[in-house]
Amino acid sequence: MQQVSGLLESRHFFATDIQLMRQALLNRFLRYVKQDTQADPNSQSIPSSQGQVAFARQLQQELLELGFDDVFLSESCCLYAKLAANTAKVPAIGFLAHMDTAADYSGAGVKPRVIDDYQGQIIELEQGEALSPEQFPSLLNYLNKTLITADGTTLLGADDKAGIAEIITALHYLLQHPEIPHGEINLCFTPDEEIGRGTDGLELERFGADWAYTVDGGAVGELQYENFNAATAVITAKGNNCHPGSAYGVMVNALTMAARFHARMPLNDAPETSEGYQGFFHLLSMEGQTEEARLVYLIRDFDRAQFEQRKAWLQESVTKCNAELQAGSLEISISDSYYNMKDCILPVPHVTDIACQAMEMAGITPDIKPIRGGTDGAQLSWKGLPCPNIFAGGHNFHGKHEYVCLESMEKAVEVIINIARLTTQRYAE
Repeated sequence: MQQVSGLLESRHFFATDIQLMRQALLNRFLRYVKQDTQADPNSQSIPSSQGQVAFARQLQQELLELGFDDVFLSESCCLYAKLAANTAKVPAIGFLAHMDTAADYSGAGVKPRVIDDYQGQIIELEQGEALSPEQFPSLLNYLNKTLITADGTTLLGADDKAGIAEIITALHYLLQHPEIPHGEINLCFTPDEEIGRGTDGLELERFGADWAYTVDGGAVGELQYENFNAATAVITAKGNNCHPGSAYGVMVNALTMAARFHARMPLNDAPETSEGYQGFFHLLSMEGQTEEARLVYLIRDFDRAQFEQRKAWLQESVTKCNAELQAGSLEISISDSYYNMKDCILPVPHVTDIACQAMEMAGITPDIKPIRGGTDGAQLSWKGLPCPNIFAGGHNFHGKHEYVCLESMEKAVEVIINIARLTTQRYAE
């Protein structure tokens, strides 16, 4: 009976002005995706692209105009804001999303398209591209819904501007409805998440949450508190160049060395051949010239012991190759990026319990699954802030076929509000 009552109560709050909320959410998202915030992995600046600074300033002004407290944009381009508590003795919670878009595909000049009442048709895009249910069966989950895509020449940016729009819309709703009790709620929008730097400049003391949620997942119902352990390996092949006409016995082709090394990698241990809890090695880039070439691998595994074994195996492979070389050499450097947040989340089950109940109140069945990637929450969890990931509603991230369902975004707004309410019910006197 308690769960049914909560569901009815949740619906009541949205029945009063759901159309206004929906339009505000859509308008925000359409504005946000037009801002070019593509991260640049080759830049050493903070953040890596000036478009993120411009977007952060735009969001800062919006939060001030909406009436948020303690709005602050740091030098590292982390944007903070707060919703003051209207009830006593409730833990402070937080919500995070990232402002940047992936380096994999252009985020400049995004032209969003809104498809009302989708009926399962092929969605024609520019330059002969299309969103087809045959290629992307997930589209058929959204019959009679509203879909948003780009035009086929850029990514959309739902990862993670959908999360930003959802957090602002949800917390603004709470600002407009002081009759809904809640504790202190903090938000933070971070730069450069897509290139692994999202939490580098985040100040936990300023953020002020006891626990938090990243709103950076995919389809409705996703709740993730397991992610890859992640590292990047750079293998440098060092050769010797000379004129090819007099190369005999002198030239050592670094590109050939690099290609031969990669040919020894396990073919069935790659992203395209793995799923679920399976890890992989991913050749991210291969570049160079005769004198020097470089291979960059991503190392991923959910199991920490197997993760360490993968790193050791790659080190040993380089050592063996060097022993076989007559000339030239291979060098390797490995740097860890983030670790599986599962070990940080399991000791605090109330964090995920509240998220599950918030989804159930919204009529959603939680879909708890590992994320085959990483979020800001993974790094924050290891810094002492438990931070699982909840859905934002998008699909096909990092490419020209990215899309998001507006009704899924509305559900994310509802879940955020429910998390705030349930935290209050659990802890308030």
